[in-house]
Amino acid sequence: METPGKAPGLTLISHEGTPYRFDPGALCLELLPTGGPGAYARFEVLHTPADLVTWAGRSRLADGLDLTVDEAELRRARALRDALFLLTAARAHGRPLQPEHLALVNAAAAEPPLAARLEADGTRSWAPGATGTQLLSTVARDAIDLFTGPCATRIRECGAHDCHLLFVDTSRPGRRRWCAMEHCGNREKVRAHRARRGPDAGTDGGE
Repeated sequence: METPGKAPGLTLISHEGTPYRFDPGALCLELLPTGGPGAYARFEVLHTPADLVTWAGRSRLADGLDLTVDEAELRRARALRDALFLLTAARAHGRPLQPEHLALVNAAAAEPPLAARLEADGTRSWAPGATGTQLLSTVARDAIDLFTGPCATRIRECGAHDCHLLFVDTSRPGRRRWCAMEHCGNREKVRAHRARRGPDAGTDGGE
């Protein structure tokens, strides 16, 4: 559930320290930039239960979530995130989905999800006392909807050679290549421009 008027996506920081907006197109994929398996563990940001609460507040979920997370739920969140990372990368590159990763997603989805409420003024809110387990169920169910829905064939990895952000291409033509045009898209445009000019050409200011 998204908040009306709340722009979906996350604000990430480039290697140069510049913020940019990245919209992966689905709630489950918003969890992936918080870290990952193997070499991606160096990007870990979910160190404490409070970090997962902070992530939920910045995600495309509607505002106002009264969420409590414990240490066990935090560990399950990181395990689910790593499984989703590997499943999404496999889907983006046409590789088989591994049973152990599917089992983690299905186990999380089997739990009760976050409960939305209808208020007297016609607005939506969350049932109080939400848990990390409910949050993870909601994320896992979103992943199942993505992987079995019409956008399953539009799961992509950023086309930049040094970026591995994953997203679902929700554009009408289905030709999105970059995590964000203002980040990797612009960097690749600069590279292509320099390649056309050749190695002996001078540099312009700002390049």
